Amino acid sequence: MKFALFFGNRGFMPGELITGARQDMIKAVTDAGHEYLVMDENATRYGAVETREEGRLYHDWLKSHEGEYDGVILCMPIFIDENGAVAALQDAGVPILMQAYPDEIGKMDFKHRRDAFCGKFSVTDVFYQYRIPFTVLKPHVVHPLSEAFRRNLDDFAAICRVVKGMKRFNLGCIGARTTAFKTVRFDEVALQRYGINVESFDLSELIFKVNAIGDEDKRVAAKKERLWKYTDFSKVPESNFNTLAKISVVIDEYIEEYHLDAITLRCWNEMETILRVCPCVLISELNDRGIVCSCEIDLTSAISMRAMALASEKPTACLDWNNNYGDEEDKVILFHCGPVAQSLMAGKGTVTEHKMFAKGDPGSGWGTNEGRIAAFDMTMSNCFTENGKLKIYASEARFTEDPIESAYFGCGGVAEIPDLQNKLIRLAKGGFKHHTTVGMGHMKSVLEEAFSTYLGYDVVSIEKE
Repeated sequence: MKFALFFGNRGFMPGELITGARQDMIKAVTDAGHEYLVMDENATRYGAVETREEGRLYHDWLKSHEGEYDGVILCMPIFIDENGAVAALQDAGVPILMQAYPDEIGKMDFKHRRDAFCGKFSVTDVFYQYRIPFTVLKPHVVHPLSEAFRRNLDDFAAICRVVKGMKRFNLGCIGARTTAFKTVRFDEVALQRYGINVESFDLSELIFKVNAIGDEDKRVAAKKERLWKYTDFSKVPESNFNTLAKISVVIDEYIEEYHLDAITLRCWNEMETILRVCPCVLISELNDRGIVCSCEIDLTSAISMRAMALASEKPTACLDWNNNYGDEEDKVILFHCGPVAQSLMAGKGTVTEHKMFAKGDPGSGWGTNEGRIAAFDMTMSNCFTENGKLKIYASEARFTEDPIESAYFGCGGVAEIPDLQNKLIRLAKGGFKHHTTVGMGHMKSVLEEAFSTYLGYDVVSIEKE
């Protein structure tokens, strides 16, 4: 990410502390692997902003770099002047991280005392009054070269990725809502007002495009090579493998032509009855290469999946709240037929025939990528639209190494979720569906900050009250 750096000042405070702050912050940002923009040190006294006039100067400088930066770090080396800061950043249009220096015991004389602990409240209060959104993290004061601030930077970078990626994006809806599932209904106009543009395609068009591609098409050969390396296709009949490759080629065409950032797919039952395949493994492969895809036209699950993928920079998955795990009240088997990204699985998957479709129509369901979900710390989230609002939750848990019997079909994993039974009640009463989405790592606080402070989502808590 690239951060614009802002340094504040106040006339009667020790100005010589500003120079050190510039050096510290630049080192902190670059050591963390990020880039920075900083106003020329000679543009103002100490290269910092104090007065309204200096604030306007910074404002215009920042405007000249619009689109080049993902967030602003507002550095308070001392008790800074909030008026200059407001003038400078009221039109920043990106997340703003408030960082204030700590004082040091033994350096509390007038030459060294910073008072930024108090000054941070002065800035946050006035930003609140002006309705300028900002981020504050723990601890309240922190040195830029400390390990604590490095963690702050990691979290802030994730917040910026989520905000940047979610503020405006294109979501492809391939097929109508799966007829049997009213649970996945959504309000397209409400989503548009959040910057989420839905592009809808009839599944019959996809089927027509697939049938128009010949088996000898070079794109099909390249796709088969990619899929063969991705997971185990050794059991799949050649004709079904060809069809899966063609579907993947067509989906890629939609993504490229319409600049889709995420998609959701009607995966049953026309795929099975007409094309004789089940596209689970294609959804798995899309997610593994960084293109968010949800199944069963659960479009809002693709929204929470994209947010977590941006935060973690790793694949995500849409799963069913599927089975209890014996008598263990805080454990549940999360499952789907086979759309889980290979990098989230405990081992290489095996493409099989979907057992549910095979039961009544043998040969119709080739494409489930069976296996088990790996053990890892995870975040779960999902959302829905209601009365023009996007309502969303985030919570943290972990996938365990607990075994699931070999006869259990599809791709599942045992999740240990603290206070699970009460969370399930809150989900049920809150109107959430039978799916949840999962991402690797704990990122609840990052997601909630992005959702509530910058994106305007209605964040719903399912935690203990």
